[in-house]
Amino acid sequence: MAIREPEIITGKEEMRKWSRTMRAEGKTIGLVPTMGYLHQGHISLIKEARNHADLIVVSIYVNPGQFSPNEDLSTYPSDFSGDIHKLMSVPGGVDVVFHPHNLYDYGKIEVEVEDERERREKGQVVSCLEERRLGHETWVRVENLEKGLCGKSRPIFFRGVATVVAKLFNIVEPDVAVFGKKDYQQWRIIRRMVRDLDFGVKVIGADLVREDDGLAMSSRNVHLSPEERNKALAVYRSLSQAKSAAGNGQLNCRVLIDMVVQAINEAGGKTDYAEIVDQENLEAVEEINSPVVFCVAAWFGKF
Repeated sequence: MAIREPEIITGKEEMRKWSRTMRAEGKTIGLVPTMGYLHQGHISLIKEARNHADLIVVSIYVNPGQFSPNEDLSTYPSDFSGDIHKLMSVPGGVDVVFHPHNLYDYGKIEVEVEDERERREKGQVVSCLEERRLGHETWVRVENLEKGLCGKSRPIFFRGVATVVAKLFNIVEPDVAVFGKKDYQQWRIIRRMVRDLDFGVKVIGADLVREDDGLAMSSRNVHLSPEERNKALAVYRSLSQAKSAAGNGQLNCRVLIDMVVQAINEAGGKTDYAEIVDQENLEAVEEINSPVVFCVAAWFGKF
């Protein structure tokens, strides 16, 4: 079978024109948003999208709107040519890679130095966009779902995610979009945004994909040393033990959470959060008596 290279589109209007042309021909479009540095987890999302649409668009865009100035935007891994090579191996192929330079406002805004110093002294968090004076001031927020879990330590993260996904939906105009459930809170937030704002997009959640030893696939895993990577397996192993304990009748969430946190700490990790929450509203539960999800975020290596 011939290897098919995807068409690469960088302009917003060109992307929108392509989508509308394809839709006029009766084709359905699936979108898989990514930040690049692709791995088999991303490939699984593309394969899932193939089950729901005629044509596939993969966006590759490292979104500065979801990084605050002290986060790892500058060190986020990138390998665009490698990404294209991986996409060419996907069964059925990828039709378009949407690779925009910037999806935000380029306009400059003047901010007085004293005003900015005052903002920082008050502890007000700004994003990379605001830090760089790019002038973007319109944000999409899913107010309740974004507050807990990752939102506690990264207060601007989900407004950046929701805003850029809304922009991608407006530009690509897909029929279907696929997100990984590894980022469970993100998936729920996008689903709620689509419902609340009446986007004509079906949002599908795809199951988490793991390495052979159980480590969840992530682009940031490249930053782990072999020793740190081995220690990080404590997350998967302890979650598996907690699931088994729950299956055997241990339904007290505090006991299960303490089991996981202790394992992560003993492995040399630092827990950002470990919570058992309702699958729909992401509110913490004390006793398991309805569908729940155990959400964990932890650091290994540099904290």
